[in-house]
Amino acid sequence: MELELKKDSFEAYETGGEVTLTQEETTETIVPDYCPDIGRIVETEGKIFLHSRELREGSGEVTGTVRISVLYLPEGESGIRVLEFAMPFSMESDHRTLADCTSLTAEVETEFLETRMLNPRKLFTHCKLVCHMTGYQRTSVCFCSDVTAEPELCVEKRQEEQHAIFLTHIAEKDFTFSDEMTLPSGREGAVELLTSRACSTVTDTKVVGNKLIFKGIFTVGVLYRPEEGRCCTASAELPFSQIMEVEGVSEAALATVELQLTGCDLQLGDDHEGRQIAVTLYFHATAMLREERELGLLCDLYSTSYQTSYEAEPLSLVCFRQTLERREAVRETLEIGVVADSILALTATCGTVSVSREGEQVTLRTGVSVRAMYQDEGGSPLAAERCMDVTCRLDLPEDCRVTARAVCPEEIQGSLTDRGIEVRFQVLFYIEAATRVKRICISKAELDPDTPRDMAGAPSLVLRSLGSGESAWDLAKAYHTTIATILAANQLEREEDLPREKLLLIPRKRA
Repeated sequence: MELELKKDSFEAYETGGEVTLTQEETTETIVPDYCPDIGRIVETEGKIFLHSRELREGSGEVTGTVRISVLYLPEGESGIRVLEFAMPFSMESDHRTLADCTSLTAEVETEFLETRMLNPRKLFTHCKLVCHMTGYQRTSVCFCSDVTAEPELCVEKRQEEQHAIFLTHIAEKDFTFSDEMTLPSGREGAVELLTSRACSTVTDTKVVGNKLIFKGIFTVGVLYRPEEGRCCTASAELPFSQIMEVEGVSEAALATVELQLTGCDLQLGDDHEGRQIAVTLYFHATAMLREERELGLLCDLYSTSYQTSYEAEPLSLVCFRQTLERREAVRETLEIGVVADSILALTATCGTVSVSREGEQVTLRTGVSVRAMYQDEGGSPLAAERCMDVTCRLDLPEDCRVTARAVCPEEIQGSLTDRGIEVRFQVLFYIEAATRVKRICISKAELDPDTPRDMAGAPSLVLRSLGSGESAWDLAKAYHTTIATILAANQLEREEDLPREKLLLIPRKRA
């Protein structure tokens, strides 16, 4: 007969596939008629805006735009000018790479970006993109927690309590954020915005009812041209708070929110001094909501009176997950080979984070591309770039999987030295550590009530001690008795009191 098992199940997400793609894009751009001829290119910057992420027949497709800003010096004129244009891209994974996935996340970054002049009216831009895609499958977590059997069948069961963390919901929404930044009082007003950057930091998340509230800061930086004199930079921290609908989520759920820019619009305000800048950011929010649960797993059973058999299946569970933030201070010199008169602008962009480990020590490494725009003694603007390796070390359990990303959340500081430009900035590592365990869980069990266990010739009492790695359950199952019977025979109250170095009385269980 098949024993009646109590089965529990719920829906959750599992990582269904991860893929990294690289792709090169090139374009030729004609300088518009309203712009002067290009004399020399000073620097090229690119901002990535993702437009869509789609799953189609097992493949993932990401589309977006690299918004290129080329800073240049015009022929026969003074002052830096900017030429902006868009470079659209589309990246698709191999067929069936993300089979059965229902949700897709993606991050795209530039590994290489360069613009060169073909002639004073024509530019050639070369860009290499790296895309990291992760697909998630919707799956049912099924397990047996108990068995129901009549007392006369003498069924003994072993249940194990397991702490587990499940990704239960993935929510997405597009947002528009608008605010105004004011240039510092000690700096000149702007007559033209040349380049801008924006990065986000989510500082707080909370589930209230069916809504997820998340708060954070947008750090916005601009390079601008004043009425007279050299270019200036400014930055501002703009706080934000947003709400997403999340149906069926426990208020105790832990939320992780990732923001990706889909567009950016900065405009000078209406004030005559050029000190107000209207900021509009368009971004896509992806919320990962996880719930912690205590599961009771039926992992073994037997009958002291009848032959039993069962089928078991492995159950993979996340039992440990921790999110961390670590800051590393960087102070390096960017050698430029000439004598600089002043620094115009400094930027720092973090690349992909690599993870290596030795025992419990985890080492994170990222390459930070530092760019400096400066003026030499003759007042001519120049640019220099260097990739700086930044390392972060921390201790985590050996069996956990570690992923991380890095950003430079604050404005980079710099000063002129006799060797070049000394730069000072912070790198913030966002770290996620997770440990998976595999547990065996009974999925089907049978017992034959017409065939009692043949105990003829079996001793009524056995004298032996616990073997290495052996538990009281193993002992009771091997001799077709119960843990309670062994404890009573040895005048003990708890299973933990069983000594390993002494012989134990193991009587046969009486009917």
